[in-house]
Amino acid sequence: MALDQLLVRRLREEVADILARQRRDDAAAGLPPMSAEDERQFARAVINRVLDAHARAELTAGRTPPSPVEEEEISSGIHAALFGVGRLQPLLDDQDVENIDINGCDNVFVQYADGREVRMPPVADSDDELVELVQILGAYSGLTSRPFDSANPQLDIRLPDGSRLSAVMDVCARPAISIRRARLSRVHLDDLVRFGSMSPDVAAFLSAAVAARKNIMIAGATNAGKTTLLRALANEIPPGERLITVERALELGLGEYRDLHPNVVAFEERLPNSEGNGAISMAELVRRSLRMNPSRVIVGEVLGDEIVTMLNAMSQGNDGSLSTIHANSSIEVFNRISTYAIQSAERLPVDATMMLIAGAIDFVVFVQKQNSYHEGGRLRRFVASIREVNGVDGRVLSSEVFAPGPDGSAVPAAPIACMDDLVAVGYAPGYAMAQGA
Repeated sequence: MALDQLLVRRLREEVADILARQRRDDAAAGLPPMSAEDERQFARAVINRVLDAHARAELTAGRTPPSPVEEEEISSGIHAALFGVGRLQPLLDDQDVENIDINGCDNVFVQYADGREVRMPPVADSDDELVELVQILGAYSGLTSRPFDSANPQLDIRLPDGSRLSAVMDVCARPAISIRRARLSRVHLDDLVRFGSMSPDVAAFLSAAVAARKNIMIAGATNAGKTTLLRALANEIPPGERLITVERALELGLGEYRDLHPNVVAFEERLPNSEGNGAISMAELVRRSLRMNPSRVIVGEVLGDEIVTMLNAMSQGNDGSLSTIHANSSIEVFNRISTYAIQSAERLPVDATMMLIAGAIDFVVFVQKQNSYHEGGRLRRFVASIREVNGVDGRVLSSEVFAPGPDGSAVPAAPIACMDDLVAVGYAPGYAMAQGA
């Protein structure tokens, strides 16, 4: 039997009213507010009471009350609507779901990890309800409330499970939403080796590069696995280091794992208010991060003029920084950075940008998504190239120290100029050329 969404909505409003009344009573009594977990547990108890009252009312009216199975489904639906993402919750609970695309409330397409794309039932009864759901998520996700309306028709947020949601309205016929799942959050390089994303030699090299405090830029196309690799590299950083992350919308979540990173400050870009005031840009946050005693600065994704500030930070002694950028190859990264630098407030010319790149970036790691199937039927994402920056002579001089092998995965291809630094932190290359032989 299909879940009665009208009943779920009505009971959800009843539960929400009880929760709001409890908050007001606690505040009037001078009691501290409930923690998020306590409120969830209290909500479950309230949901059970509301469902019991509904069952009694149905019996009194001579109707059949919900069965235990139906009650459990209704309870989960109410809880998801209050604390999750409504009818999207079952899709986010499915570990095989990779991407969710919504073109209006009833055009829902799900991409699975094995490459399948399936059309799913509506996630809302109307486009207005879909917009309302996104507005609720925008209000409670991130560090500050993010509006989603005609005056602010774009929204990028991190969902409670770590997935990325991007929504637009009014610039298309119907509201459009894309959700990219964070299927791997607590991920390590060993996991990526096991998934076939890199060889053990590449993993050992990247681990040594992080330990040697090399500045690394991760490049790749959309949905190629840049953020996953960034998390894996960040998890190679010792727990004793202080990390400052800078993002447009909180996504990395490094501070969620206190055993890995107990000392993390996460900065999130702040959008202007309705009067156009109060904005704090990525470039400003990168600049601010340098005053916060960072051991390393991690910039989630470079998409604009923050690139100049970030490169300046990397070249001024803040070694060990990590970032991601969109590019189609490892060599194209330098042109992409130049394009962003020219568009920045500094209007940095190409030759100055090339000098800045050469002084700031040590390695570019290029990750690729292959539209074919890997073992186990999953789409293949892998490290295809690693390029070392060697200097500048009118353009950035670099060498591809790991190049695509027969199956596209990166294999050792050229001597590493900073090999002594890597060996000093325990790197033992398994390839003679990599040792300069």
